[in-house]
Parts: sequence; C-alpha cells; structure tokens
Amino acid sequence: MDFASNFAMVLPEEILAFGAILLMLVSAWGGPRSTRAVSITSVLVLVGAGLALLGPASSGGVAFGGLYRADGFAAFAKVLIFVAAAVAIIMAPDFFQRTAGDDLRPEYPVLILLSTAGMGMMVSASDLLTLYVGLELQSLAAYVLASFMRRDTRSAEAGLKYFVLGALASGILLYGISLVYGFTGTTLFGDIAQAYAGPRSMGLLFGLVFVFAGIAFKMSAVPFHMWTPDVYEGAPTPVTAFFASAPKVAAMALAVRVAVVAMGPALGEWRQIVIFAALASIVLGAVAAIGQTNIKRLLAYSSINNVGFALIGLAAGTREGVSGVLTYMTIYIAMTLGSFLVVLQMRDADGEPVEEVASLAGLSRTRPGLALALAIFMFSLAGIPPLFGFWAKFAVFDAAVAAGLFPLAAIGIAASVIGAYYYLRVVKIMYFDDPAPAFAPMTNPVEGGLIALTAAFVSPLGYFAIPALGAWTMAAARALF
Repeated sequence: MDFASNFAMVLPEEILAFGAILLMLVSAWGGPRSTRAVSITSVLVLVGAGLALLGPASSGGVAFGGLYRADGFAAFAKVLIFVAAAVAIIMAPDFFQRTAGDDLRPEYPVLILLSTAGMGMMVSASDLLTLYVGLELQSLAAYVLASFMRRDTRSAEAGLKYFVLGALASGILLYGISLVYGFTGTTLFGDIAQAYAGPRSMGLLFGLVFVFAGIAFKMSAVPFHMWTPDVYEGAPTPVTAFFASAPKVAAMALAVRVAVVAMGPALGEWRQIVIFAALASIVLGAVAAIGQTNIKRLLAYSSINNVGFALIGLAAGTREGVSGVLTYMTIYIAMTLGSFLVVLQMRDADGEPVEEVASLAGLSRTRPGLALALAIFMFSLAGIPPLFGFWAKFAVFDAAVAAGLFPLAAIGIAASVIGAYYYLRVVKIMYFDDPAPAFAPMTNPVEGGLIALTAAFVSPLGYFAIPALGAWTMAAARALF
C-alpha cells in the first residue's frame, strides 16, 4: 500500500495535529486576545476531523504496516470523542471568565486538540507501540489541562496527582508490553493473538494482567480509580467534563480492541480480570458516592460506577457485548456532558461557582427548567425507565446473559439499586428540601441549548434513535471480529 493511501486513513489525526500546531502559532503571536478565535477554529477543526471519517479513515483497513487500523469501530469511537471534545471547548470561555479572570488562554483548545489526536491514535492502534504513543499524547495534554488554573491550589494539586499516578500507570503498562513482546517476539495485535492461541506461558499471562492494569487506570476502573475524585474536584469544571467523557470512551475502546483483537484467544483469562474490575467499580462507585457533598466528586464516583457497567458488555466477549459497550458509552456521554453543563450553572449571585450538593436545595422552585434537566440526567444515570439510561444498562446486561454470564448480570442489576440511592437523593434535595439561595441566571444560550439537547436525548425521546444506534454499533462491533 502506498503512502498516499496510508495518510488518507489517518486523515482525522492529521487534521487535528496540523490544526493544533497552526493554532499554537496563532496563540503565540496573538496572545490572550486570540482566545475566542482559536476556540471557534478548534471546534471547526474537530468538525473537519469528523467529516474526514467519511472516507478511508472509517473503512480503509490496516495502514503503516499494521501499526494503525481504520475501521468502523474506531470511527464510531472517534465520533463520540470529537463531540465530547467540542463541548468541552464550548463550555470553557464563560466558566473561566467568571471564575478565573483572564485565565482562559488560547492554549486550552490547543491542548484539547492534541489530547484528542492522541485518543484517535489509541482507538485505531493495532500495535502495542502505537497504543502507547497515542495514550501518552493524550495523557501529557491532560496533565496540563488538569492544572490549567494556575492560581488555584486545587487545580495545581489535581494536575500533580494526575501526573504522578499517570506515570505509575504508564510504567505498569510498559512493563506489560515488554512482557508480551518478550514472550511473543512481536507488538502487532494480529501476531500477538496467534501467540495467545497456542500454549500460553506464565509470562504471557502476566503480560496480559499488566497491560489491562495500565488501561484500567485510564478508564478509572477499580482498583486503579484512586486519582479520579481528587482530579475531578480540583480540575476546572470544563476540564472535568472532558475527562469524564472523551478519555473514558478512548480508554474503553482501547480495552475492547486489545481484548478482542490482540488477546481474543485468551478470553477465559482476561474475562476474569474484566469481571472483577466491573463488579468492583460498580459497587465502590455506588457506595463511595453516598457520602459525597461535592457534586463533582459525586459525578466522579458516578463515572467509576458507569465504567463498571460498560465493562459488563466487554466481559461477554461477543459482538453483541461490544455493541452494548458502544451503546452504553454513547448514552453515557450525553448524560455526563449534560450533568456537567448543569454544574456550570451552579454559581452564586456574584458569579462564583458553587459545588456543594446542598446548594441544589429547592432548585425546582428557583430554577424549574434546570432542576428538570438535572433530574432527567440523574434518573437516566440510575437506569430508571423510561429514561434512555435504562436502555444502556439493558444492552450490556442482555449481552452478558446471552454469553451465559447470568451471575454477573444478576449482581450488576442488584448493585444498580445501590447507585440509584445517591442519584435519587439529588432529586429529593432539588424538589423537597427548603430552597437554598438562588443561583445566578443563565447568561449563555449555547449552554442552555446543549442542556436541552442532551436532556432530550436521554429522555424517552431517545428510544427513537435505537434502530439507527443499534445498527451502527453492531456494524462497528463486526469490524473487530
């Protein structure tokens, strides 16, 4: 295959990379005055990268000698990643203007673009080295984003914690990659699968464990979740919304590709790891969130809980399971972004952000529209019918039952009840407690429109999307098998 065909398959990443470099030059010359123009252009760059998926980037096959794979699975994940990244850029200007004065600089959208380029490499990786390079590109930009508010000690602390623990996770992942390479003699997913199909040595099994441990950190699955609550609380809210959405999709898609394509013959071994991580994440995410008083920490444990449910689909190890994972992540993205858009509206009369759950008291009487939207997101995250979040859980549980994993599905369903408690507690505070001081009125119609759009998607109206979503996710899942 010639170089032109190879580069056509990586066109989305090229657009993101060159766009980020050019916008960095613009920000260097324009300074803070160029922030608005760079932000708008960054969203257009993400749109352009999404349109590039209509060509060979979604169906071209293997590029660069097997290092990169352009298929329907990667294209589906990239669409979700690009949407989440665009929303994270759109929601940033007002937040920084209200809380940090001139702290929003044009480097913010550039870092989002670079992180997104890394995530694109992650979901298309068909070689362990491509996997690691993409993951590190995503992570290095994320470390800076977490500490973007220079004068906020919580943000600086979040960035430092994320960096130190991220370096540890990278070391674990690299050790696993070295073990796999040492016992197979290759880093290509296809050749690794052939090695796992034969007699498996103890070194290969240890390599599998360490690789999955490194990936579990990126998706904040238990027991590698320890960074999540502190980083989510300390990072600026738009950054937290970004962390809770796009990197989660990238890490989950990466885990699915590694499990199915590279280590598919070792299904019995990695399924045990995934089942443990799924159940531990569901239970810990549900139980630990009960006592949280900070809304961002509560949503952090909610993200851990939701990762556990998505992993149930991966544990099935079937096309239906992978389709269920993609369906779950699609609905999860809408619920999470909508929730954080509501959190952005939580500010006092002076415009300062308010993050205490108690400040939502009586919101149904002071801001009924905002309370309704947050109630929809909370009910949907809890998986209560007829909200669309119920369908997300049904998809992964159905795949697990079809794969014969009845106990896993039963435990997952039972643990859903625990998680429903803290979601319903938020609704109770909004509708039944005495009103707290009213929030400042919404000043950004774009944020209001995004809240309405995401709320409509996760409402019962979302069920109209099931035929199209189901067909798209199944086509994406077939690309791996």
